[in-house]
Amino acid sequence: MAVAIKPPKFSLAFLGPRYWLVWLGVILLYVVTWLPFPAIRGLGRGTGWLLGKLAKSRVKVARRNIQLCYPQMTAEAQDKLVKHNLRRAGMAVYETAMGWWWPDWRVRKHGTVEGFEHVEAILAANKGVFGMALHNMNLEFACRILGLKYPSIAFYRKHNNPLMDYLQYHGRARSNKYMIHKRNARALIAALDEGELCLYLPDQDYGRNQSIFVPFAGVEETATTTATMMFIRRTNSEPLIVTSQYAEKGYKVKFYPPMPQLKELDDVPALTLLNQNIADIINEQPESYLWMHKRFKTRPDPQAPSLYK
Repeated sequence: MAVAIKPPKFSLAFLGPRYWLVWLGVILLYVVTWLPFPAIRGLGRGTGWLLGKLAKSRVKVARRNIQLCYPQMTAEAQDKLVKHNLRRAGMAVYETAMGWWWPDWRVRKHGTVEGFEHVEAILAANKGVFGMALHNMNLEFACRILGLKYPSIAFYRKHNNPLMDYLQYHGRARSNKYMIHKRNARALIAALDEGELCLYLPDQDYGRNQSIFVPFAGVEETATTTATMMFIRRTNSEPLIVTSQYAEKGYKVKFYPPMPQLKELDDVPALTLLNQNIADIINEQPESYLWMHKRFKTRPDPQAPSLYK
């Protein structure tokens, strides 16, 4: 079995004054999760409006990303998408709490899984499932939905605040079979070779050292991690894309058909194809994507001006 992260233990120090503000925020969030779902959505819209006023630098990043990826859009349409994205960001605060603390029956009521037959076919062939997940705002809650259907293996990044790390780990543990350190590539390889369903995030800027530059949406040269191809080639697994979307009853986790052709292609055509598929899937619900991240921070020429200035 791959090396799992050891669960952080509760400490009596968490009861001290240093953590009182954290506890206050956590208790408020917990209480909110027991409100009716429409009321939580209303709070999400209000929180999104507040984010627009308080997190102006992040709003600026989102606006720039949308301009770069949708140059064909009118300025009015881009502005509308930014505002809709802010509402999704506000709701994500509560979706995280819902994912950590909602009882199973309530998760099932508002969450479904689509395309799971693709996962079942891969597992039946005694292979691991390399689930390439998109950075959608509602990903935290989607992981809980998936965990009730089939627990997965996921990378984990330790939180800087010890109390938040304790709460985050045990909240996410309800969704996953176990978790591995985000830098432990060997553990992910082992889990895939053991026939597990594993989740990996290929759609962020991980820097120059482990990336090549291929097209993504409207940006011709986008830093795209080559680690994705390493996992695909070195494991007995099949890659597919998985995303989280809003649906009529709440949310759905959606699996897309496997992409076995990636293993046979060189890095440039393989990652170009992957990015094209990711962009197409983002277009299904562009307001849900994490546009506030500097996806295009790393440029091919280190001396080139930033796309965010």
